[in-house]
Amino acid sequence: FAELRKLRGVATRCLEFAVLCASRSGEVRGATWDEIDFEARVWKIPGARMKMERDHRVPLSDDAVALLKALPRVSGSPYVFPAVRGGALSDMSLSATMRRMQETEEKAGRKGWIDPDSGRPAVPHGLRSTFRVYCAERGVDRDMAELCLAHSVGSAVERAYQRSDMVERRRVLMSEWAAFCRGDAATGVVVQMPGRGVA
Repeated sequence: FAELRKLRGVATRCLEFAVLCASRSGEVRGATWDEIDFEARVWKIPGARMKMERDHRVPLSDDAVALLKALPRVSGSPYVFPAVRGGALSDMSLSATMRRMQETEEKAGRKGWIDPDSGRPAVPHGLRSTFRVYCAERGVDRDMAELCLAHSVGSAVERAYQRSDMVERRRVLMSEWAAFCRGDAATGVVVQMPGRGVA
């Protein structure tokens, strides 16, 4: 993430935003300015662009808002991350960014970012997997973690009764995730133990 932030270009900022929002490549590449509510600090993706075909609200961390505010707006293009001619970035743009980053590392004699299980270089979808592992390792409520990823949670009956998207609780989580990505997140919780001082 630190290396990504050093790079310039629309695709790199798009990838950074995808990481911060734990969103799919297509959702981010298709993001339009009218979906962003700076006052509410929410990105509302219409169901027509979602895999589950339901509107999805993404709470925006300070990092995500700062990234968006620093972006230039391209006249005549509604896209947050427009391609050179004003349309949406191609579906290969984020993968190409990660591939170039890996090649740069390898040319410098470094390992780069290799998946320890598959032995293959990291890809954009793996960043969502990283977010999900982060949630699991920190004991984040399963439903909340799945909602962040815009996955379907529970049975149809459960969804009929539980309609909250936990957006305010997810806002806290996404801020913690952004801090983790920056490398300055606390790694644990300090708990006062009876008669033992601080553990």
